[in-house]
Amino acid sequence: MSESESAAAHRDTGAITSFDDPDAPWNQKFTEESIGEWNGGVIAEFRQNRGKVGGAYAGGTLLLLTTTGAKSGKQHVVPLGALYRDETLYVSSFIEDRYPACYHNIKANPEVTVELGGKTHSATGRALDGADYEEFASWVFANNPLLADYQSKVERPLPLVILTLGEER
Repeated sequence: MSESESAAAHRDTGAITSFDDPDAPWNQKFTEESIGEWNGGVIAEFRQNRGKVGGAYAGGTLLLLTTTGAKSGKQHVVPLGALYRDETLYVSSFIEDRYPACYHNIKANPEVTVELGGKTHSATGRALDGADYEEFASWVFANNPLLADYQSKVERPLPLVILTLGEER
């Protein structure tokens, strides 16, 4: 299977096709407290339904990423879209004004936990930079129109993190 065929096979099948879609979760107004409550609901639904959720993410493939806080040392769980380049699992984020906390956490502590499709794995995260970033981002923008659309609207580089799954827990 080619990279493009693999990307299509794993692509989010949700109805959101534009970064500017007013119904997209990232375009909703959240406070720090309300985003935590919203994420908590998505996390609970994900765990109750072995990785399936409804709402804006219905039909998409989500994962739960647990990282260790770079400063706090506390565990943090965040739902993210599971994206693939062939068999390489990667994640990104649409936070416009900064890189997400999970990005910084992975840079400080790359050992993570990934919940995907009802299974839990030990994993290692790697935030891409330099030549690795440039090559991977080029492929992402050519094969993921939603991420390309987002990148065209922000000045800082799109955060890209590769997740390498280890043993199932």
